[in-house]
Amino acid sequence: MESRAAVTGIVEISGLALTRGTRAILTGVDLTVDRGEAVALMGPSGSGKTTILRVVAGLERFQAGTVVVDGVALLGGPPIPATTLRALRRKVGMVFQFHCLFEHLSARANVCLAPVHAHGVPREAAERRALELLSAFGVDHRAEALPRQLSGGEAQRVAIARALAVDPPVLLLDEPTASLDPQRRGELGALLEGLRRQGRTLVMATHDEEFARNYATRAVTLRDGRIA
Repeated sequence: MESRAAVTGIVEISGLALTRGTRAILTGVDLTVDRGEAVALMGPSGSGKTTILRVVAGLERFQAGTVVVDGVALLGGPPIPATTLRALRRKVGMVFQFHCLFEHLSARANVCLAPVHAHGVPREAAERRALELLSAFGVDHRAEALPRQLSGGEAQRVAIARALAVDPPVLLLDEPTASLDPQRRGELGALLEGLRRQGRTLVMATHDEEFARNYATRAVTLRDGRIA
């Protein structure tokens, strides 16, 4: 892993606290991620790794603290305003552990969906961007395949392409190596390293210590809802 460079923070989390019912999931998390970093969130199951990703992506409300992503601020307490969510969607892309591709849509259509329907991108431009991304990730030959026809590695690359369809500066990945064999892990690592060198910031929740050691610039360990 590389030493941390003194560059501008793109994700800033301060005093983040989140509870579900009577259970405290996050209890005062402070974390700054610099532009161009690849940060691995590590720790045992239930420590809050995935929850942090979901909060940064605007998918989960939190009770206290602040989260700022490239100038877009989320505040603990009330629901996130729709205008803030729209702005956040251009800053953050998320790749879920089980990919969560729409089963009735082709790979190409999955990648086009958000740009067209959430951001008003003309379909022709969205189609062109989708094919460029699928080609860059080596799955353009599977553009018309349905998710059930894709291998695990192919589905993951399509999911990454979908997350990058509106060119967000921050990419979040939840357990990216969970369903990959050693060869595919190496291929994924090389792909992510390429994205980082292009200026993308990566934050990934992972149990995979070897993958983090090889491809993260920094590891952050969580335990019992806070940074250990």
